Amino acid sequence: MAHKLDVPSMWSEQMGAVVAKQNELAKDAYSTDQSIEEMRQAYRSERRFWNEGGPHVESAEDRMVPTRYGSIPVRRYVPQASEEEHNESARPLIVYVHGGGWLIGDVDTHDRITRTIASLTGAIVVSVGYTLSPEAQYPQPIEEISDVTDYIVQHAQEWGIDPQDVSFSGDSAGANMAFGALLYLRDHGKAVNARSMLLFYGAYGLRDSRSMRLLGGPWDGLTEADYEYYLKAYLGDLEKIREPYVNILDNDMSSAVPPCFIVAAGLDPLKDDSEALHELLDIAGVDNEFVVYPKVIHAFLHHSRMLDDTIDAMRRAADFFHSHKI
Repeated sequence: MAHKLDVPSMWSEQMGAVVAKQNELAKDAYSTDQSIEEMRQAYRSERRFWNEGGPHVESAEDRMVPTRYGSIPVRRYVPQASEEEHNESARPLIVYVHGGGWLIGDVDTHDRITRTIASLTGAIVVSVGYTLSPEAQYPQPIEEISDVTDYIVQHAQEWGIDPQDVSFSGDSAGANMAFGALLYLRDHGKAVNARSMLLFYGAYGLRDSRSMRLLGGPWDGLTEADYEYYLKAYLGDLEKIREPYVNILDNDMSSAVPPCFIVAAGLDPLKDDSEALHELLDIAGVDNEFVVYPKVIHAFLHHSRMLDDTIDAMRRAADFFHSHKI
């Protein structure tokens, strides 16, 4: 790829070891040359290794939640509580939306991430198993996530959560949909009392950027052609990239947008999306923190077994969460 930077020469030693392990586990996990079902199976297979170990939680319970499209699966994580937390009647809620280019991934592929977030924040984390594309195209996944959030808030006692203390989190396409769901609820008269958003290397609406031009390759499945493939699967018609809950950057950020913790990977084609979001929130006067990990690639949040930056990113996200109480 003559027009691309030599990313393997730029990543950290730990990141290089992760990529080598990734290739050993499932070399073609990110190849869009295979069928969607083959992609999903390879992704699940590769993620099993990364989900081993990690923090324990008090419980991880699979439930079904009704939406306008029918019931969808979620996983509710209750972290181990301190004595003070045991005396509290309800916990904060974090709604987590997994990544995977809108068409791969599930609550299992992101299990260690969500366990870690629950453990570090002390919040009840609900990981949403939205219907994947192309079986469900925009706006269905956004509406499912919005419906799940609204349902849990309306049934707060049953879920053990404080309905006045809600946060959203997600990685990659999940960060896009988490932000989209927050805006959807706001715009449809169901705004939640949001504490924060914890957003990891999301896609927020840029179709072209310096980072997209210079970065991306087989190690992350995010060349321009790969990204267009994902968008077509999710949107059907690429003109829908302009839709407000897809192009997050085109939205009014001046009301009902909580403090945002924004993480970018320095060697990620989507890096400029995160930087643009950070600058837009600054303009709108929204409290936010923008952190770049310069020597890692997209999807590094999965790699806490081998990558120190992963642990640091989640700890900093938890610190941000704790410092922004309702």
